[in-house]
Amino acid sequence: MKLQRLLLVLLLTVGSVMADSTVDAEYRLKAAYLYNFAKFVEWPTNTLATETSPIVIAVFGDNPFGASLDQAVNGRTANGHPVTVRYAHRPAELEGAHLVFLSRNVRTEILNQLAGKSVLTVGESDGFLPAGGMIQFVIAENRVRFAIAEPAAQQAGLKISSQLLALAVPEKGAS
Repeated sequence: MKLQRLLLVLLLTVGSVMADSTVDAEYRLKAAYLYNFAKFVEWPTNTLATETSPIVIAVFGDNPFGASLDQAVNGRTANGHPVTVRYAHRPAELEGAHLVFLSRNVRTEILNQLAGKSVLTVGESDGFLPAGGMIQFVIAENRVRFAIAEPAAQQAGLKISSQLLALAVPEKGAS
């Protein structure tokens, strides 16, 4: 049921994006994915202070989303928690974030600073998963898709829904 709901939400919200579509459409889809990732990941109980604490999505580096990420989460919740967005340019600004999107201009060394923390890391640069990232956006079959490195998420204490795992392309597709 949740898998069908996720697919329906993604299809109705933004539809499929072809590889030759505008960047804006690509990042509107990626923004919708980020919001849905927050809904299908379980953080350790001590990560969110209260049942109403927000889930914080941080964009580290350049903001390729424009206003689309803010629009995707505006007034929405994930597992009963409000979702907020923060834009960061220094590692210290990532404190308290639950999901961190690393833009293409960010070197993957930042993943070392997030290691051991219950932070879902999402990126789009080549080699993101082998460098320790958890979810990497890829273009597969002319669509924006994602690959998941589940062991990296498990090491951070995160549980990714089997329904989300089923939608991922094989990790080899992330290269």
